[in-house]
Amino acid sequence: MSPVVNGSIMLPEGFIKRIQTQRYIDPEHLLRALGEPSPVSIRINKTKWNHKPLSSKPVPWSATGYYLEARPSFTLDPLFHSGCYYPQEASSMFIEQAFRQHAGKSGRIKVLDLCGAPGGKSTLLSDIIGPDSLLVSNEVIRSRASVLSETLTKWGAGNVLVTQSDPSAFSSLAEYFDVILVDAPCSGEGMFRTEVARNEWSEANTVHCAERQRRILNDIWPSLKKDGLLIYSTCTFNPAENEENIKWLIEKQKAYSLAMDLSGFRGIQEIELSSVKGYGFYPYKTEGEGFFMAVVRKTESLGNTDLHSTRSGDLKPSNREIEAVRNWIIGDPRRLIKKGDDIWLLPCNPDEYARLFKHLRVIKAGTRIAAVKSNDYLPAHDLAISSLAGDKNFPCTELNYNDAVAFLRRDNINTRPDSRGWNLVSFMGVNLGFVNILEKRLNNYFPVEWRIRMNVPANSNKGLIKWE
Repeated sequence: MSPVVNGSIMLPEGFIKRIQTQRYIDPEHLLRALGEPSPVSIRINKTKWNHKPLSSKPVPWSATGYYLEARPSFTLDPLFHSGCYYPQEASSMFIEQAFRQHAGKSGRIKVLDLCGAPGGKSTLLSDIIGPDSLLVSNEVIRSRASVLSETLTKWGAGNVLVTQSDPSAFSSLAEYFDVILVDAPCSGEGMFRTEVARNEWSEANTVHCAERQRRILNDIWPSLKKDGLLIYSTCTFNPAENEENIKWLIEKQKAYSLAMDLSGFRGIQEIELSSVKGYGFYPYKTEGEGFFMAVVRKTESLGNTDLHSTRSGDLKPSNREIEAVRNWIIGDPRRLIKKGDDIWLLPCNPDEYARLFKHLRVIKAGTRIAAVKSNDYLPAHDLAISSLAGDKNFPCTELNYNDAVAFLRRDNINTRPDSRGWNLVSFMGVNLGFVNILEKRLNNYFPVEWRIRMNVPANSNKGLIKWE
């Protein structure tokens, strides 16, 4: 039987035995901290919501991260569903510093988030790189890829493609990406405050995870440019999955480990192994879950860069279709494509998209603008909550809290827009989605698969985040 820690949780014996002799860890303090409640933190989407939570404090290493005093009701908060903020674990926000300190600002760049679900780090990267750059956010597991796509749609960024591809597929995109983030699948020791993580842990699985992580790094290495940046992270304390894997990588490839400037950030543990510099977050030293990160610079060119473009061919919409939707968007209409009945606004030019589509399974081609039905154009939910939506193309009606939640449940709403046809509805000035006003009814176009399914208790708005 596993020992009891802090009178509240059971931890695996193999884990406890290992950390007794592990460098950089104080086992007594770590075990005590793992029995304490997890901090609650969020990141704000400044393109939609320029407010900060009341009674909060900033996450030191994040420009938009905040710790909350208590866990609010995210499910019943319209601002969450409209992408004004995202609940993200605070330690993992340190990726922002890796990017800011080492990626630089060199104009348009191409970034890969290889293991993107559920989407917190991808929303962070989409903010940092700016609207003119490209983020490919990937998730190999189908169900998790759907969650990733939903998260990024709600965030509203127009600079992202979502893919569902095995890491090996990226090797065919030789020296394509300037930055690759590998938030690798791991043994999850940093999340031991949750029962699921504790129950899934085994010593055999830590070995399996370390081996799988090396395969992933080997698969994606060819797609990183010379002088490109690899950001590697896990949510485990296990050296075999962390610094030892980075040591293996830089000995196998021509690369070197980069140091981080930690001035102003208390409690982050610098981890050294030969020439490797890694950074550990331990719950008794920093306010967050367990986390590890290292940054690597690639120093060689493989010499087989594929510079051949792929023609986008018949992806271009008709002139009539372009004219019908061009005023609905803030963006270059030359980036509009048509797939099936849907018109999309790409985050890159169509030929570049066609090249990516040739090698990867694309499940979200930027921002879905409209569906074409006969001679009619149905605006898409993506458009309603996107930063690329035009300001004055649709009438907008503000909803109170009860009607906003009813809209998100796809129930009847009491507030009825005055204008016939397509209307936006909003809450606290932020778009929630489309309704279509017909002669005798209102059609709700919030996506069925995203609707709130839980019962809504009376006064449920009292459990929401309070804002300055």
